[in-house]
Amino acid sequence: MPADSRLRRLAQAALTAALIGLAGCVQNPNSVFHSRTDFNRDVTSLFTIIIVMGTAVFIFTEILLIYAIWRFRAKPGAPRPEQVHGNTKLEILWTVLPAVVLAVIAVPTVTTIFKTQARATSDAVQIEVIGHQWWWEFRYPQSGVTTANEVYMPLGKTIDFKLNTVDVIHSFWIPALGGKRDAVYTPNSGWLKYRQSNLWFTADSTTEDVFNGFCAEYCGTSHANMRFRAMVVSQASFDSWIAQQQKPAVYSAPAPTPPPAPGRRAAAAAPATAAPATASFIAFDRAKMPAHAVPRTPIPASIHYDTTLVGDPVRGATLTASSSCIACHTIRGVPTMQAKVGPDLTHVGSRLTIGGGLFPNDAKHLASWIKNSGAMKPGSFMTTLGVGQYDPKSKLTLSFGLTDQQIADIVAYLQALK
Repeated sequence: MPADSRLRRLAQAALTAALIGLAGCVQNPNSVFHSRTDFNRDVTSLFTIIIVMGTAVFIFTEILLIYAIWRFRAKPGAPRPEQVHGNTKLEILWTVLPAVVLAVIAVPTVTTIFKTQARATSDAVQIEVIGHQWWWEFRYPQSGVTTANEVYMPLGKTIDFKLNTVDVIHSFWIPALGGKRDAVYTPNSGWLKYRQSNLWFTADSTTEDVFNGFCAEYCGTSHANMRFRAMVVSQASFDSWIAQQQKPAVYSAPAPTPPPAPGRRAAAAAPATAAPATASFIAFDRAKMPAHAVPRTPIPASIHYDTTLVGDPVRGATLTASSSCIACHTIRGVPTMQAKVGPDLTHVGSRLTIGGGLFPNDAKHLASWIKNSGAMKPGSFMTTLGVGQYDPKSKLTLSFGLTDQQIADIVAYLQALK
């Protein structure tokens, strides 16, 4: 092989190694190597010890290997090198040295395991995490609040997550805040008899921010789409959010307006006036969401929705409380909406995302989701509701269902539920 060709290949290999090394040094928003929580600091410290020890052992071993290759290389007429088999001192040395290295690694490893597996303090904020295919449910038992795909945590306060699942194994993970932990399901024992896992951490070295959460255990068709957002907010904002979430989703609305004549757009409805206590707190300001937390999943081209329609929340409230929505969802304050299959919609209008964190919670995406969630998120168990839509589950095109105007009315109602 020509010398210049060998040099070129060596240069390419060196450049590749350098790029890989630089990539490893970049602080990705979803990296675990942030120091925002006690959990991540402990894990990062352990990782540093292991990587330093491993690197030292590697360098030492490679130096010995290279020396042996050079020192005892074959030479014309040279005698056979002296064999060391049976050398007691050497055998003791290469047994003791690895044992010492393993002991240095084992002590902080076991210490970290015991620390991260211990129970949280009694004053921690309790959050029950329940995994579903393919969305997350969050319950705050100390305050009676239930929400979906968005979890709020007070800054500087220990959070004790109790992890459960209603179907298959899921793995709860917020990389930038704390380590992942599996939620394990025990089959054939009823969904309430799952084996509970625990995870706790304190977000004490960050500011108010939004972080990405994932399911880190393959759980079926839409595993990669099972996401959520974790909001770290001040204690005052957290208390306001809890107070707002505890209230039923009621609002004072104008008298219903008649539906539009065929072929005509609906007139803009008078705005629904939220009860004062309900509107006192805006969730996390959408304008302050970091770029890495803003969902950018495109709407499938197969879903066509007339975005020029104006919805009437009063008609939407009637439709929601009398349609197939009642089979799966809860809206506290609405007698017919008491099901527990799908996400609680009591304050769905205050959420930043929908569809398991895949889409922003705005009128266009919410309407498309209601029209055909199966096309928006493969494997979704939600029924296809839009007339004329192809249903991925039944493999049929619906000849019945909700019109775009009816969907616009439902969207207007749901977005009023702050």
